[in-house]
Parts: sequence; C-alpha cells; structure tokens
Amino acid sequence: MPRLKRLATMLALLCLTSFAAQPAAAQSVLRDAETEALLADMARPLFQAAGLSPANAKVVLIQDSSINAFVAGGQIVYVHSGLIDAADNANEVQGVIAHEIGHIVGGHAVFQGDGGYTNVSILSLLLGVAAMAAGSPEAGTGILMAGQRAAIGKYLAFSRVQESSADAAGSKFLNTAGVSGKGMLSFFDKLTAQMHRYGYYTTDPEVDPFAQTHPMSADRVETLRHDLQAAPSWNAPLDKGLEARFKRVQAKLRGYVNEPEVTLRIYPKTDNSVPAHYARAYAYHKSGYPDQAAAETAALVKAAPDDPYFLELEGQILLESGKPAEALAPLREATQRSNNQPLIATTFGHALIATEDKANLDEAERILRQAVARDDENPFAWFNLGTVYERKGDEPRTALATAERANLMGDARTALVSAHTAMAGLPQGSSDWIRAQDIMMVSQTAVDEDKRKGRGRNLQ
Repeated sequence: MPRLKRLATMLALLCLTSFAAQPAAAQSVLRDAETEALLADMARPLFQAAGLSPANAKVVLIQDSSINAFVAGGQIVYVHSGLIDAADNANEVQGVIAHEIGHIVGGHAVFQGDGGYTNVSILSLLLGVAAMAAGSPEAGTGILMAGQRAAIGKYLAFSRVQESSADAAGSKFLNTAGVSGKGMLSFFDKLTAQMHRYGYYTTDPEVDPFAQTHPMSADRVETLRHDLQAAPSWNAPLDKGLEARFKRVQAKLRGYVNEPEVTLRIYPKTDNSVPAHYARAYAYHKSGYPDQAAAETAALVKAAPDDPYFLELEGQILLESGKPAEALAPLREATQRSNNQPLIATTFGHALIATEDKANLDEAERILRQAVARDDENPFAWFNLGTVYERKGDEPRTALATAERANLMGDARTALVSAHTAMAGLPQGSSDWIRAQDIMMVSQTAVDEDKRKGRGRNLQ
C-alpha cells in the first residue's frame, strides 16, 4: 500500500508535466460574453491591487472538468470549467484568481528548466509509464521511484516555494482590494477534502508531505489564516451583484459542459430560479429539444426582457434550430443592448449571413468589421467576415480574412498563401495591404522555422 501511495504521487506529477507541456492555446477555450464580463469584473480589483493594468490582463476559461487554474506566461489567468463548477460562490473563485496573480507577479513558471532538471524528471516519468503500459508494473514503479530522485526533489521544493509565495501574494492582493479572504480559505478546505478522498492527504508516515508540487492544503490554510483574518476586509460582505451573476454563469456553464441528465438532476423542473432556467435551456438545446429550450429561454426573457444575454440565448437557439430570420430580432437587440459586444455581434452577423438574403450582407459586414476591430482574436468572426466578402465578390479581402483566421489558428502555411493573395489584390500601402504584409512576414518566419525543425529531425 505505501508503494501504491508513492506511485500515485508520482503519477500526479506526471499529469502535471504532461498538461504543462501542452500550450494553453491548444486547450479548449470557452468564450462567452457574459462569462468573460463576469470574470473581468471579479478580477479587476485584484489585478489593480497587484499593480497590473486590467486592460492588459485577463482571465480565460478552459473547458476541463478538473478543479484547477494556472498561468502560462504573460498576464493571463487560465481557469478550468471544473473549478467554476466546484465553487460555492464568486468569492472562492476570486481567491483562486488572487493566488494565480501571485504567480504572475512573482514571475513563476511551472517549468523553467533550471539546470536541466526538468527535462530529466519528465523523461524518467515517461519511461516509467511506458514500462507499466508494456505489462511490467513492477519495473515501471522501479523507474518512477528510482529515476532522478535528486532532480525531482529539487523541482518539488522549487514548486512548493512558488506556491507558498503565491499564497502570500494572493492574500495581500485580496486584502488590498478589500475583498474578503474567506473564499480563498473555504476553497482550500475543498482541496483538503479532495486530498483526503483520494488518499493524497494522510498522516501515514510512509507518505512524504514534501513529495508534492504544492504544500499540503491544510498546512497552506493554517499559514494563510492569520493574515486573512487580521485584515479589515475579512468581514467585508460579499458583492451581491457578483454573486448573483456568478450563479447564472455557473448554471449556463453546467448546462453547456455537463451531460443533460446531470444538469436536470442539479436543476429539476420544479426549480424556477433564473439559474435553473438558464441551465435547462442549454441542456435541452444540447439534447436536441428546441421547443423545451425555447420555453426555458422564454421564461428568462419574460423575467428580464432587456437582458442582452437572455436575448442572445433566444436568438442563438432560433439560429441553431434552422430559423435564422427569426433569430435576427433578438440578436440585433442583444447586440445593441450589449453596446456591440464582439461575441454577441459575431453571432448576429452569422445569423444575417445564414438568412442567405443578399440584402443583409451590408449590415453583416458592418457588424462583423466592428466586432473584429474590438476583438481580433475570434476566428469565427473572421470566418464570417470572409464569407461576407466572398458573397460580395471581394476576393482580396476574402483572402485577408482567411489569413487572419489561419494566423489565429496557427496554420502558418494557409496564412502565408492567403496573405500573398490579399496583397496582390489590395491597394498597395492601404491599411489592409499593410496588415496582409504583417501576416505574410510572421507566417513566412513560422514556415521557415517548421522547415528548419523538419531538417533537424531528418538528421537525427
């Protein structure tokens, strides 16, 4: 049994290394106007307390059922959907965000390659799993346990220092922002309970509490408790507006990512609250029951007819149910009432195109150009704008929109070819021509780098 517990610890580290090795951009990012607005408002005072500009920092939602959050360079906090699902309130999520901002300010990275120990540790662990997969669990365990002990110990100690430092910084940011630290502590209580449940937290002397990337959650809670409770903000009331918005976002997220039967169990038909209608609308829509989804959405719109997010959902369900013409009115109103929020405007632009009425193309172009001007990192917006240009017979701008989308998707070859095509047809020196030239140069560099790496692999 002790050996299995040690193995579980090492496998947990393997999971961390495998996840960290995959770029954040490669994960499934969930984009939703209401969710992004909520996360921005929750994080804004914390970013400001940390001395960071909210205009240059943001929180991004990742579709992953595990309870986790991370930073991967820059001023971006990535939060898993599983964390939103597990949280009891917005204040708990703020506590996690404050901790991750501590990593940003501290300049922490999951792997920094200090002395080369990171690569050695990963290699040893991968070899161990390969041995177990080949039918030799004892050999695999031996490799995991014996491989590069000093290197792994060095990494684990380094990680624990980072985590403790982020805890201290996060508590400071909460206190400075006047946000209660109760959520940070209560969420750590959840982590402690999980460690008990899965056997990672135990008084067994065979389990080394230092053989973990993070300090034991109970120890972290005790370390933080004094600083947080001593702050004037400890008894600050929760922001009722944020908390109500959080319950809405949590519900719609559950409806979107969970299996419908799970959603309907959490939010039964007898629950007539706004979050329940929200969750069931997504669950029914996901299951292919448009009438039930429309009924749930109608209840939301009836309760708050001017709410842009309810109108957005109404239009989205109509659009995806094959009724684009009927979707135009709620989506147009949602766009206007949200001050032309780019994600909502993109859905509206898509609906205009989906009507296949040429009379709607000018409005679609105007709406979509505004959307990409305010948010140029939305591939779907560029796809729709390219569709408008194609139907209008504007080949150079169709190519430019394709180049923009390919550039965002990491398809350097398509971006390069499309940018060349756009430059050939656009007025030289115009803003669109210059943008195509920028994409062309960046894409050419990426293609050349891919070729260089390919030659390097052939020589090995």
